[in-house]
Amino acid sequence: MSERVLRGSRLGSVSYETERGTEDSAPRQDVVYVCPKGHRTVLPFSMEAELPDFWQCKVCGSAATRVGAEEPTRKAGKAPRTHWDMLLERRTVDDLEEVLAERLAVLRGQEPHRKAS
Repeated sequence: MSERVLRGSRLGSVSYETERGTEDSAPRQDVVYVCPKGHRTVLPFSMEAELPDFWQCKVCGSAATRVGAEEPTRKAGKAPRTHWDMLLERRTVDDLEEVLAERLAVLRGQEPHRKAS
């Protein structure tokens, strides 16, 4: 058995591949992104790649802007609807005051006063 010893290599050993027949890597460019807190992130991109205007900051996680990129135009979005806005779509303020008076009367142990409709 000692005549037939298997030879191997350990993890992290030198690669046995040769560089023969391979192409050089694509040309690269370093792109700098800066977040609002001043953290700088430098990333390598291919010369042919479309560069994103924003990248997540590796330090604080906020949106970092590419140095030299044009400031994007902000779209005017509509304000988010609040619970109060949705409530006013279904009821008037007078109706809400009446419902409030009824609920307060129930909580105080009184008989609610109802208007004749």
